[in-house]
Amino acid sequence: MNLEIWQHAGNYFDYKSHKIFYRLSENSDEVLLCLHGFPTASFDYHKIWQQLSEKFRLLAFDMIGYGFSDKPTDFDYTTFNQVNVLQALIENLQIKKVHILAHDYGNTITQELLARAEENRLNFTIESICLLNGALFPETHRPILAQKILISPLGFLFGKLITDSRFKQSLASVFGKDTQPTENELNDFVTLFRHNHGKKIAHKLIRYMTERQKYRERWVGALERTKVPLRFINGLADPVSGAHLVKRFREVLPHKDIIELIEIGHFPHFETPQVTLNHFFDFHKKLR
Repeated sequence: MNLEIWQHAGNYFDYKSHKIFYRLSENSDEVLLCLHGFPTASFDYHKIWQQLSEKFRLLAFDMIGYGFSDKPTDFDYTTFNQVNVLQALIENLQIKKVHILAHDYGNTITQELLARAEENRLNFTIESICLLNGALFPETHRPILAQKILISPLGFLFGKLITDSRFKQSLASVFGKDTQPTENELNDFVTLFRHNHGKKIAHKLIRYMTERQKYRERWVGALERTKVPLRFINGLADPVSGAHLVKRFREVLPHKDIIELIEIGHFPHFETPQVTLNHFFDFHKKLR
């Protein structure tokens, strides 16, 4: 499935006059929600979308500021506002039950959803969670150089001036050595990043990195306390959230359902889609 087909198969939801791109495989009050990370988009799931759709009704969306969604320069890109957009979309689609498959920043979105569930602020239930690589604990997050510059006072310049080749190089650096994206795949990442003048707001999107520290107790606490069935699938070769994150995960959380993928980097669902699918389906088979 190429990027053009993915876009044409999607729809747009209006959130406060902003267009939010989403894909819904079939109308249902129970869905598998696929959450993407930074700086990519829901297209990350295209390699496993078809096989997932054979077992689940699927919902994926591009967070505001990402992918094919609007990227307003005056929007307050906090995690709380991102979840507000998501809740509005779910309510609009009349969804009542959600299973979650999350990656990267999508993990933080999931943590905030769990926190709101504790506060009885969701009008749907979270039935299960499968997390892929992504920072769950700020103390173990190891951002790459481009992220460090982007969140610095010079970030607004770096986001505007970063070349396509530098962007590709930075993104490829978090993939496994033997599971690197192709040139065409990297071009798709660039297209999504640049769409709707996304380079202008990249420095605003990445502020979630500081939020993770500020709201650690809220978000890590929600994970510690949750009774929702949870599996963690991690590519150990990821320099950002790989083997060192798994170690911390075992120290902090009571959940023991962890799948470790040797020599796989930050994007398990992109680098080794069939293996990731097998572990995901096994998780849901055990739930049933």
